[in-house]
Amino acid sequence: MKAIITDSYGGPENLRLDEVPKPKVGPDQVLVRVKAAGVNPVDWKVAKGWLDPVMYVGFPLIPGWDAAGVVEELGADTPEFAVGDEVLGYVRRDEVGQGTYAEYVAAPVRTLTHKPAALGWQQAAALPLAGLTALRSLDRVGVGDGETVLVHGGAGGVGSLGVQLAVLRGARVIATASERNHDFLRSLGAEPLTYGEGLADRVRELAPDGVDAALDCAGGGAVQVSHDVLKDPARSASIADGEVKKLGGQVVWVRPDAEGLAHLAGLAAAGKLTVHVDALPLAEAAEAFRRSESGRTRGKLVLDVP
Repeated sequence: MKAIITDSYGGPENLRLDEVPKPKVGPDQVLVRVKAAGVNPVDWKVAKGWLDPVMYVGFPLIPGWDAAGVVEELGADTPEFAVGDEVLGYVRRDEVGQGTYAEYVAAPVRTLTHKPAALGWQQAAALPLAGLTALRSLDRVGVGDGETVLVHGGAGGVGSLGVQLAVLRGARVIATASERNHDFLRSLGAEPLTYGEGLADRVRELAPDGVDAALDCAGGGAVQVSHDVLKDPARSASIADGEVKKLGGQVVWVRPDAEGLAHLAGLAAAGKLTVHVDALPLAEAAEAFRRSESGRTRGKLVLDVP
């Protein structure tokens, strides 16, 4: 099969499209013919070796944890699925090596859910990691109806989904982004603010009594701003900055969650959750890494797998 691989830790220049063997299919796995693979910042961080202290990484490495595709082969004990089923998944194991930037991936059934017919391949592949991260973050800080939520990095993959999920819960959302993305944030239901110096004061102008909860999807000191404007510092979560713990908040590391993924897929299929997609061919994975590293993407990058 064709796959994007790298033989050692490094940047986008190390990636290449090559022929590799199809993965073996374990007893609790199904073989998925990948139609599209989502690109996340963690993918290039793994490829650079940044997660080496906490995860085993095998080489040659095929990056990627998000996928949408068709089940082509069943493991010995996989009654949840049948050959021909359309699925999407956050295909993360405790070790990294056989990822989703490939024509096929062997996916544990706990990482998958059925893809609704109304959901396209690109949107389905863009949803898993970002959607589950946003969902878990909002659950961890307990966002509810009538509350005010601050989302740092609201135009990115996790942030844009977090904004929408918070709005669906009846929350008022204040979200940060560059000025060019302010209309995009308004279309999602958020009140936009420009990040950078003086942000805490700009938040207080919109919410003089403070905000009820905060989600940091951007890093770069955002957790300190959250701490400064929160009514309760414990209701702060970050996916980008471990310093949040020192300020009384929580780090969020998303887990595979088939039930949560089915919920998100249902919302997206019903038109209640929009996934903004920027798609490239599989062969241009290196360019996708460069765009992701820039931190200026809108929504989610996706690789089309021919």
